[in-house]
Amino acid sequence: MTTHQTSSLLLGLAAIVLLARLLGALAQRLNQPAVIGEVLAGIALGPTFFHGALCDALFPAGIRPLLGALAVVGVAVFMFLVGVEWDGAMIRGSGSLAATVSLSSVLLPFGLGTLLALYLMDGYGTGDRTAFMLFMGIAMSVTAFPVLARVLTDRGMSRSPLGVVALACACVDDVLAWSLLAAVIAVSGSAGPDQWRVLLAAPYVLAMLFVVRPLVRRFVARRAVLTLTPTVFVVVLVGLLLSAAVTEWVGLHYIFGAFLFGVILPRGGERLRADVHERLGHLSGTLLLPVFFVVAGLQVDLSHLDAGGLGTLGLILLVAVGGKFTGAFAAARLNRMPLRQSAALATLMNTRGLTELIVLNVGLQLGYLGRDLYSLMVVMAVVTTTMAGPLLSWIIGHPTDGVLPRPPGHPAPATATATAPGTGHSAGTAGTAA
Repeated sequence: MTTHQTSSLLLGLAAIVLLARLLGALAQRLNQPAVIGEVLAGIALGPTFFHGALCDALFPAGIRPLLGALAVVGVAVFMFLVGVEWDGAMIRGSGSLAATVSLSSVLLPFGLGTLLALYLMDGYGTGDRTAFMLFMGIAMSVTAFPVLARVLTDRGMSRSPLGVVALACACVDDVLAWSLLAAVIAVSGSAGPDQWRVLLAAPYVLAMLFVVRPLVRRFVARRAVLTLTPTVFVVVLVGLLLSAAVTEWVGLHYIFGAFLFGVILPRGGERLRADVHERLGHLSGTLLLPVFFVVAGLQVDLSHLDAGGLGTLGLILLVAVGGKFTGAFAAARLNRMPLRQSAALATLMNTRGLTELIVLNVGLQLGYLGRDLYSLMVVMAVVTTTMAGPLLSWIIGHPTDGVLPRPPGHPAPATATATAPGTGHSAGTAGTAA
């Protein structure tokens, strides 16, 4: 690196951290998750404003690959932390409600998304029609578990039956959406001439679950009752980076390997998980993820948005919000959840946040989305996440109204912990006594 590149990189990073912090704090003052302000910071630094002069001055072409590398690390750490918080006990404790609501809130928007892709094919379609349709379905199906956890905690609902069910639904929803995305990547030929490597994905997952997980559990258990010693921390870092590298190499995406290593991390002690978040969450939330927001924002250009683009955005919002809400609401009512609580649950399932941005960036990198449609989809992610809090207030009123009776025929959910990885804030403990 030249002296000019080094100084430009450091100056750009300082601007990213400062603006993300300021807009994140402003979003919180407006009762919105900090991630909303941080996403808007990334868009503000992109080419949408001032004809790209600001982003060209702060982020010359020579340092953008370096920012992209930092963004990759930030997303890998974030997905690892999401995997750490994925808890099967939360899903089992919610009975069939979480499974049915999640399945319905994924399948309906997925189907509507593929139909919307058919309509948008002429104006926004890419070379691979099938991949474009499937990806649009996936993008409409995402729920952001970390942002949802933050919304519930801010309202004091994380221990309510509604809150725990919503978190369980979001867990299942994310796994379904990630699985669908992995399948699309695997079958679309994104790995190029080495597509045969994708056949190694299934053996790799099995090896991680049944070989690596017991080894990691025994290794950690021998050291200071599941605390994050320097040696354990090195093992965690090396494990998540190697796992991410392997899934990237086999033709999937590095996010899946990072998430999988988080899932296999031992669940035997809360202190270990808390230490992992303290060590990695702060660095990721204050530096690495804001860099990702800027890298994503550099691809968002709304300066040429016209009436036709606004019409397309309206259709995208209608499908995204309507499909998710209708699917979750109908399934909740079929499970005899009261009307108001069904509407609240369906509203919560519409939070998309950072998870949606990660999915959209995968689509942009792999050529499933063009830049114009990507920009509109980013707006959709911001709008659907922003509306969750106000709509929830309108539906259930005071936060204590979220502490609701369990639907008939469903057991009490198991105690579970949920945090908001990567946002720089703890989402607290979510659960209820069995």
